[in-house]
Amino acid sequence: MASLEGFTGLHPLAPADQTQGYLQCMHELQEMLTEVTGMAGFSLTPLAGAQGEFAGIAMIRAYHLARGDNQRTEILVPDAAHGTNPASAVMCGYTVKEIPTDSDGNVDLEALQQQVGPQTAGLMLTNPSTLGVFEERITEMSQIMHSAGGLLYYDGANLNAILGKVKPGDMGFDVIHINLHKTFSTPHGGGGPGAGPVGVSERLLPHLPIPYIIKEQDNYRLADRDDCPQSIGRLSAFAGNSGVLMRAYIYMRLLGKEGMVRVAEFATLNANYLLKQLQAKGFDAAFPERRASHEFIITLRSQAKELNVTARDFAKRLLDFGYHAPTTYFPMLVPECLLIEPTETEDKAALDGFIDAMVAIWEEAKSDPELVQNAPHTLPVTRLDETLAAKQLDLIWRPTAD
Repeated sequence: MASLEGFTGLHPLAPADQTQGYLQCMHELQEMLTEVTGMAGFSLTPLAGAQGEFAGIAMIRAYHLARGDNQRTEILVPDAAHGTNPASAVMCGYTVKEIPTDSDGNVDLEALQQQVGPQTAGLMLTNPSTLGVFEERITEMSQIMHSAGGLLYYDGANLNAILGKVKPGDMGFDVIHINLHKTFSTPHGGGGPGAGPVGVSERLLPHLPIPYIIKEQDNYRLADRDDCPQSIGRLSAFAGNSGVLMRAYIYMRLLGKEGMVRVAEFATLNANYLLKQLQAKGFDAAFPERRASHEFIITLRSQAKELNVTARDFAKRLLDFGYHAPTTYFPMLVPECLLIEPTETEDKAALDGFIDAMVAIWEEAKSDPELVQNAPHTLPVTRLDETLAAKQLDLIWRPTAD
């Protein structure tokens, strides 16, 4: 449906009276995103999650400056955060202060309390975090920030873990970006295309990036600077990545409210099933006492120490078994880290196959470690010199002679 010619053939400069169908779809997408997140309004214009982050922090900055609160120069970021979080804060002119994680995987509330002050503009959080656990004291964190005059930014990278279950707005967040290309249909990764719409609470509505879609009686149009004079401005040439936005809209319409609840239920069920099965096979969970959200962390520290076979080796060998490797060495505070996110779409057979592959690789590491250390063996490209590949990157495809 997203590939209908009426959508794909639409010229971005076509006047509003000729694009009412598309504009209505995008307005409804804004409304649905507002509903599922508990925010007050949305703009669809950011072209990626990282650009959505930038927009979110830029709006926090605009909010403080509009109130004459010029002393707020710091953004707080947990040590387990996505790397784009501190980068976005720095690009918006802030100094970044890192908040440590406690032994249970939560943000250290005492450390947070010590860092918060009149200089604090906001706190960037992913909840559930990149450690795969839900922040158990999120309402206390919200109270700490708001009582000090700071705002809360929600990195929506892990939204599929809570979709239909709890809303970031109810947790006290003031701004959120959503990776539509992750949570709502378009495949994640590979360098794009992406879409990172931003939603805000009432206090940040005046600063939303333009354009966003306005409904006036039965007509739709794009908001401009006259409608939103305090806007942080434009982030893309027109109104966002229309293909990704349309796929997300149709996917959400197909799911409905009940379907969105099932997304969270299956995402967390799959992750917890994998976690418990791998633990039963002897693998070490980074936070063994915590329930997984939609993802979890296995640490291969003991395998690396005893067998000299690392998380990278496991990841490369998984390719030979037909599995795209999970994220390796992130978050960096967990040694020999595998961040495993099965998503809501994998069936039990696929999960069991992954478990069997992990067990088989561990057995190989015990009996023939060089087999694992030199993997992959079945792909057109085997183990690369990663330093050389980074310095002399060659992305040109060349057909092979028959």
